[in-house]
Amino acid sequence: MDLSILITGAARGIGKACAEAFAKEGVRLFLAARTDSEALRAVRRSAEDKGASVAVFTGDLKDRETPALLYQAAADFLGTPDVLVNNAGAAYTGLFQEMTEEELFRLMNTDLLSVMQLTRLFLPGMIRRKSGRIINISSVFGRTGASCEAAYAAAKGGIDAFTRSLAKELAPSGIAVNAVAPGFIDTEMNGRLTPEEKAQLFEEIPAGRPGKPEEVAALVRFLAEAPLYLTGQVITIDGGWT
Repeated sequence: MDLSILITGAARGIGKACAEAFAKEGVRLFLAARTDSEALRAVRRSAEDKGASVAVFTGDLKDRETPALLYQAAADFLGTPDVLVNNAGAAYTGLFQEMTEEELFRLMNTDLLSVMQLTRLFLPGMIRRKSGRIINISSVFGRTGASCEAAYAAAKGGIDAFTRSLAKELAPSGIAVNAVAPGFIDTEMNGRLTPEEKAQLFEEIPAGRPGKPEEVAALVRFLAEAPLYLTGQVITIDGGWT
C-alpha cells in the first residue's frame, strides 16, 4: 500500500497514536512536532520498525513562518500527501480575563490558524490530483464550550466551522474533509488534573473512564479510508459524555 500521511503534533498523545495506527509496509509518514525530542525519535523508530518510511520536522506552529517551512519539507518527502492529519494543539486553562495577549495568540495560532495555513498550502496539489483526505482534530468543547477554556473552545469551534465549510468547497474535487472531536482523553495535555478531579469527571462520563489515544487514532484511520461521501462531519468520540 503506497499511502502518504502527514501528522502534526506527532510526538505524543493522539498524534503518536495516529502514527502508530498508520505505520506499515509501504506507507510514507511525515511526522511534525514542536521540538526534536526523544519522544518524537521513539515514534519514528517504532513506525520504521513496522516498515514505514518516515521523515520528521520540528518547528513551533505558533510562529507564522512555520507552516510554510513544514509544507516545503513535507512536499520534498511526500509530494502531496494522501492524508493530512491536523492534530497539533495547545491548551490554556484559566479565567479568560487573566489570559495574556501572548498566550491568546499562541493558542489561536497553534490550534486554528496553523491548521488553516497548512491546509491551504497543500490544497493545490490535492485539487490537481482530485483526491485527498483532510482530518482535523477538534474537541467536544468546540460545540459545548468550557468554563476556563474559552479561547481553546473558540479555536476548536473555528476548526468545526472550517471543516464543514471547506468540505463543501472541496467535495467536487474528490477531497473529503472531516473532524474528530474527542472528549476527555488520557494524554499528557490532561495530566494537570488531580486524581480527585479525574474521579469526579469520570462519574460524569457514561463509559466511566477516559478515552485512549488509540481509540481516537482508530477513528482517524477509519476516516482516511471511509467513502468520500462521508465529508463535512465533526464526529464526537467521548464515551457518551456530551
